[in-house]
Amino acid sequence: MSQVTLKIRQKFAHKFKQGQPLIFKEAIANLDRLKEEGTIVSLEDEKGVFLGRGYYGRQNKGYGWMLTQKETEQIDQRFFEGKFAKAWSKRKAFFNNPDTTAFRLVNGEGDGLGGLTIDYFDGFLLLNWYSEGIYSFKDDVIAALEETVSFKGIYEKKRFKTGGKYIEDDDFVSGERGEFPLIVKENGIQFAVYLNEGAMVGVFMDQRDVRRTIRDDYSKGKTVLNTFSYTGAFSVAAALGGATETTSVDLANRSYEKTVEQFAINGIDYEAQNIVVQDVFDYFNYAVKKGLSFDTVILDPPSFARSKKKTFSAEKDYKDLLKQSIAITEKGGVIVASTNAAKVHMKKFKGFIDQAFKETGHKYTLLEEFTLPKDFAVDPTFPEGNYLKVLFVRKR
Repeated sequence: MSQVTLKIRQKFAHKFKQGQPLIFKEAIANLDRLKEEGTIVSLEDEKGVFLGRGYYGRQNKGYGWMLTQKETEQIDQRFFEGKFAKAWSKRKAFFNNPDTTAFRLVNGEGDGLGGLTIDYFDGFLLLNWYSEGIYSFKDDVIAALEETVSFKGIYEKKRFKTGGKYIEDDDFVSGERGEFPLIVKENGIQFAVYLNEGAMVGVFMDQRDVRRTIRDDYSKGKTVLNTFSYTGAFSVAAALGGATETTSVDLANRSYEKTVEQFAINGIDYEAQNIVVQDVFDYFNYAVKKGLSFDTVILDPPSFARSKKKTFSAEKDYKDLLKQSIAITEKGGVIVASTNAAKVHMKKFKGFIDQAFKETGHKYTLLEEFTLPKDFAVDPTFPEGNYLKVLFVRKR
């Protein structure tokens, strides 16, 4: 594998000395040296002082990741073995919990491996590659996993672009093949996941603590609206928590059968729940016209979404989404506002809440807030990696 030396502009050198893992464009003085993704890069300041070693890999966050600050450490199978052994050790409590059999084993830069995440699903591993650069280490990564981690089989998702298109030949890699749906547990809730179908597997595990809280504290005797519901995971949690009725709304046609499946495997009568295939914004208008209101409203939109009628950006449009939600939330009801938009930091997100309530003439109380759960490790020198923000807000 080829290696080059990257010169880091002096004004940014201190960031890398402190452990900043992302190699970003503005910091590189000799960009012309970067030709082939997967190239090992040694970082030096303009005085020739070693700062770290990593790889060149283009993704939306930057030009690659620094993986080590040890000048003699090589990035090879042994390197990955060390990272995986440490990640496994940090998550022993998850491996010993029979009520939760799905969690994140490696969370990118939070575990010192920017560009790669590894999820554990009841014995099966799912590797998410975020650039061609990190994918070039595949053989070393697989060999290292075989030496350090106990698993049944490995699947992968290639989440980088080639020729302007995302690669979607997500496939089996090694070990034994799974039988799908694979039923996993999360705080006792069952979810059907598919590691062999498209980019998404059926449940977003970063919301584990939020789902438990909704089930345990915000559902009993309540009517619950779950918008952008995907496979209805929040609705399942609410129903198990004693909600009198759940309503799940998502634009995707597949959301209906997927939500039915999640209810069914938890022994919930899906026919007693409302599953609506409709644009969420149209549903808000419908709910207002029909005089519908809910005790708990869950808002977990994608950072960016486009339908035939509308484009949604969390940065620009979340406040208006909140205003529509406030209109159909009962007095004393709770809005669970969530975003995974990395550019929307918590202070800004709380500002959306404040503005939306002021503009609708209502008061609110902030009840709880959540960020990523423990298995989604975050590098303290890279707070941008803590992308999830969730606020429980009571409408007064």
